[in-house]
Amino acid sequence: MDDTGSIDAGLQPYIDIAIADLAGRLGVDPARITTQSAVLIEWPDTSLGCPQPGRQYPQVLTDGAKIVLVAGGAEYPYHAGGSTTPFLCEQG
Repeated sequence: MDDTGSIDAGLQPYIDIAIADLAGRLGVDPARITTQSAVLIEWPDTSLGCPQPGRQYPQVLTDGAKIVLVAGGAEYPYHAGGSTTPFLCEQG
């Protein structure tokens, strides 16, 4: 499913958290970061779509969100779910 360009307005508080985090990581003005997509998603387990090597996760459906930010031509995926606020999913 291609969610490019889909932005759920209800996710704005999470988008703001993700933008602030990315701006800090990259040392750029938050205004230079755009939101490519922000959608509600049901993750298949508690890894929230971002499993860490060597860890096991309970296989329970977890409501969350996926936010894709763009800065300097690169995409940065942020995942959230359950009580976890958006975090940069650094995989691959």
